[in-house]
Parts: sequence; structure tokens; C-alpha cells
Amino acid sequence: MSNSWFIIANPTSGNRNFSKQWEEIQQLLNNKKIDFSFAFTQFSKHEIELVDKAIQNGFRNIISVGGDGTLHNVVNGIMLQRYVKTSDITIAVIPQGTGNDWIKTYNIPNNLAKAVEIIHQKKTILQDIGVLKTDNNTVSYFNNVAGLGYDGYIVNKLKTLKRFGSIAYLLSGLAGLLLYKKSVFKIIFDDKVIETNCLMTIFGICKFSGGGMQFTKNVNSTDGLFDVTIAKNLHLLDLVFNLPKLYSGKIVHHKKIETYKTKEITVIPQTTKPFIQADGELIGTGKVTVKIIEKAINFIIN
Repeated sequence: MSNSWFIIANPTSGNRNFSKQWEEIQQLLNNKKIDFSFAFTQFSKHEIELVDKAIQNGFRNIISVGGDGTLHNVVNGIMLQRYVKTSDITIAVIPQGTGNDWIKTYNIPNNLAKAVEIIHQKKTILQDIGVLKTDNNTVSYFNNVAGLGYDGYIVNKLKTLKRFGSIAYLLSGLAGLLLYKKSVFKIIFDDKVIETNCLMTIFGICKFSGGGMQFTKNVNSTDGLFDVTIAKNLHLLDLVFNLPKLYSGKIVHHKKIETYKTKEITVIPQTTKPFIQADGELIGTGKVTVKIIEKAINFIIN
């Protein structure tokens, strides 16, 4: 079973005809003689349970069919199981979601045939994984980008806008610019304590979030360090005038933005309890401590 794949598919991901997509995925895998079993998710975070059972049954290769949320839950299933080392597991992705931000770092196309060909080639990277702990002891792992503040507000708003597809990120971002209230954050890492009025603080392992925006600088998904971005007292006009820079990554050079690298960081909001997001999933509110786990899981990349 070591060469066989277990597919976890989220039939509600994205805005596509899943049954038609699923038929094509099976045909493409069979054409490449890729052996697989599969299960469909039936409820929120069902991926975690499915991963646990698959690993118990001897599978070490898992394909995530869905969006960033599906992949996030698959990663959490791997990190939470206790049967094998997490670095013995390999994840591949066949993108089906709304944002699909993680795949952008590794140039995995949003195309079924090309995604299956990449799985067939089986080129891997042993990537770092982050772990967040909130002040009510909620623990969550992430493989892409996490943060709190404005980006958490956007993720919360996105729940009601996903039917608009990829433009939903832009719509929720604009709503956030108009409605989100900044908070004073106390940010503690290494030998630094920064207390500042803050739009958001981002912890990056990979490059893209929010439907293709780049808030991180010089990320390396295998260097054992977070790329931390502290967006200070940015105003509506700051972001409107710099909108192209949000997508090019040049926003990190703005005078109101600071970037750092670290292995562990704690953020304590002083005036409100902003939303915390990880890979576009809401985790909680308020204080958060974030640590990196080096070279934790193998991922198939292009």
C-alpha cells in the first residue's frame, strides 16, 4: 500500500460541477496508472478523521481534492495523528477551491490534467508547518499563511460571499477596509517587544493568501522560520492606492509595514479580540502564540 494514494475529496469546494470533475479526475489517475482509494467529506473538518483512518490503514500518500480549507484540514489530520512520523507522509493537491493560494507558491496549475501529471512525476519538498495556540487553548496547524486582525476579519466576512468565487476575496477585503477597526497589538518575539496600532500581523510559510495577495517577503518554506509582516496604522487610502502592490508583493516596502523572520511569536491584542485565521480558516479570537515545526510534511510540487 506504500505506493497507493488515498484521496480525500470535498464535494462542496469551489463553484464547479463536482460530479463531472470527479469523473475526469478518476479517468486521469487511471490513465497514469496511479493506484488510489477515496472518500468524500461529509461535514466540517471530516478530513481530520479520514486522514487518521487512512494512516491507520497503511496509507502514506494522500491527495487533497478541494481548496485551501480542505488542504488545511488534511494537514491538521496528519499533524494530529500519532501512528507515524509526519515526515513519512506525502500530500498532493488537485485544486478545486475558491482561492487555491497554497498551490501558487509551487506553480501548481489550476488544471486537472496538469495537476495529475505533477502527482505522477512525484517531485517532493519537505515543508515546514506552523502551529497556533489561542488563549482558550485551541491548537491548529497551518501550511500556508496565518494571521490576525484585518485578514481574520476578511476570512470571517468571506463566509457570506464565497458564492461570488475568486472575486469574493476582493469584495470582503473592500468591506474590511470600510468596517474593520484597528487594534493595539503587543507583539513579542526573539528579544523584541513591539506595541503598535496594527491593521494585522501575518505569519507566512508560503507566499500567497487572500486570493493571490502577497503580504510576505522572502519566504522560504523549508528554512524553519516564519516570515512575519506587521502592517501598522495603514488607512483605507493607503491600501486603495497600493492595491497592485498587494498582488505583486511590493506592499512590504511601504513605510507603515515591517517584516521579520522568527521561529516563535506571540501577539496580544490590547483593545479588542480580533479574528485569527490560518490558511483562510477561522481559528479563534484574541491572543495567539505561533511556533514553527521544521520539515514536517512532504508535499508534491511542480
